[in-house]
Amino acid sequence: MHTQPTAPNTLNGLRPGVRVPVVVHAPDPISRAGAEAQLRRCTGVEVVPENTARPGAVALLLADAVDTTVTGVLRRLVRGGETKVVLVVDHMREGELLDAVECGVGAILWRREATADRLGRAVLAAARGEGDLPADLLGRLIEQMGRLQRSVQGLPGYAPPGISEREADVLRLVAEGFDTAEIAAKLSYSERTVKNVLHGLTTRLNLRNRAHAVAHALREGYI
Repeated sequence: MHTQPTAPNTLNGLRPGVRVPVVVHAPDPISRAGAEAQLRRCTGVEVVPENTARPGAVALLLADAVDTTVTGVLRRLVRGGETKVVLVVDHMREGELLDAVECGVGAILWRREATADRLGRAVLAAARGEGDLPADLLGRLIEQMGRLQRSVQGLPGYAPPGISEREADVLRLVAEGFDTAEIAAKLSYSERTVKNVLHGLTTRLNLRNRAHAVAHALREGYI
């Protein structure tokens, strides 16, 4: 996404007039106020009070790391599949990364990189059910899933279930960090087709979002 240095940050991909409601969950008032101030700079985002029920809301959760308390909060936020979650953390170990993805987190940002522009893009990605992970985290997730896959493949009687070739192609490109438009261009599909493939896959396998789909596909040996 290209922005002019002096222009306010924008969220591409939204219909004119549509604003994504965002609820900030933070461990202290100063952190919450800082995140809300950043989000208010993004056109297309509406910061709403905590415990406010809004259709299509995105929860922005700030944390030092993904401990048991944060994991519990994540599970509560995504319960019922109504809320998308963006997680902003200081640091994260490999096991915590998998926990966050399996809890339903769709976007993860390092706190040191959480500018208004990056927060806005992450909120948009989460609202659309797309993944947004830093490159280093995506690499760690793929490496971790690869190790799990190899260990499972060594078990007696292992036989990975299949998915269609088209679904596998789309998931491989998602795993490499491409967005919907880029995937459509590479595969000569329409963007609607890519969205339909991913929606069908996540619905059939009861997955929460694209990041969860990639983790599941790697672990099960689909890709």
